[in-house]
Amino acid sequence: MSERRFTIAVTGMGALIGQGIARSLAQGGRARVIGVDRQNSPLGASLCDAFAAKPDCAETDPAYLAFWRDLITRHRVDLIMPGISIDMYFLDAHRQAFADLGVQLVLNTPELIAVTRDKFDFMAAYAPVGLPIIPSARPDNWADAVQQLGPPPLLLKPRRGEGSQGMGLLQDAADFEYWTRQAGDNWLVQRRVGGDDQEYTLGTFGFGDGRALDPIIFRRRLTRAGHTGMAEVVDNDILTDATRKIAAHFKPIGPTNLQFRIEGDKPFLLEINPRFSSSCSLRSAFGYNEAEMCIDCYLLGKRPDMPQIRRGVGQRYNEDFISYASDHF
Repeated sequence: MSERRFTIAVTGMGALIGQGIARSLAQGGRARVIGVDRQNSPLGASLCDAFAAKPDCAETDPAYLAFWRDLITRHRVDLIMPGISIDMYFLDAHRQAFADLGVQLVLNTPELIAVTRDKFDFMAAYAPVGLPIIPSARPDNWADAVQQLGPPPLLLKPRRGEGSQGMGLLQDAADFEYWTRQAGDNWLVQRRVGGDDQEYTLGTFGFGDGRALDPIIFRRRLTRAGHTGMAEVVDNDILTDATRKIAAHFKPIGPTNLQFRIEGDKPFLLEINPRFSSSCSLRSAFGYNEAEMCIDCYLLGKRPDMPQIRRGVGQRYNEDFISYASDHF
């Protein structure tokens, strides 16, 4: 193990993903963490060695890129790990600017980031993999939805977004009209596949050549906010085989999150998130530490080995975090 401590900027420290990345890095002891977020979250900041609040401007404002240049120079940042999609998209759009600054980025391939941005458009790109596809449509009305996808209940979800936020269960025309009106143009309707007890979130680590580590597989229950609330480590040959086929086709690099439902013996892909997942801290707890893998891969040029995965169940819960006025982060 290298004795050097690397300086790593982690974004999304006000959210589960950024906090999970920081907790995962703490396990390895090789990182000095610079937390980044729009707001100085006391909990998020407590997990970092230093914290930097983003400027109050749009990502398209030149001042925003200037903020990153200053942060990288001032802290001598070696690596940036985006914790939320908006940061991933910003870094992806400015790869060359960050390369010129000599900093590494934990980013998937530009192609996978682009093709997974819209869930409805992604279906066409996914078809050549040869795995089952969830029947999806953008019908004009409820009658067309039932004709194209079958009897209710049907599921409406955002075309662009993350987590399970903005999803609605459709039982009739009134549901269809309400949810499509709420979503504007950002929606698609799908047949509801599998049961709630057959939903899985998987983590894999790609090497960019069609090969990847075999996944850690969680059978999960979602919270109302759309994140994993309970996760059980399981073995599933169907999902492992599906992950290998997806990796061979899309050639991901780095942390890649796959979500499935199983119906019978068929794995139906819900989505690919080409980044860290909100479950990353749970994965680390069971031995699959993607943040530490990134240090090996992006900074040391080593392919991480397949870790020994522990078995068990992880459950998330709420607790109070108190920051008194005399505390400084």
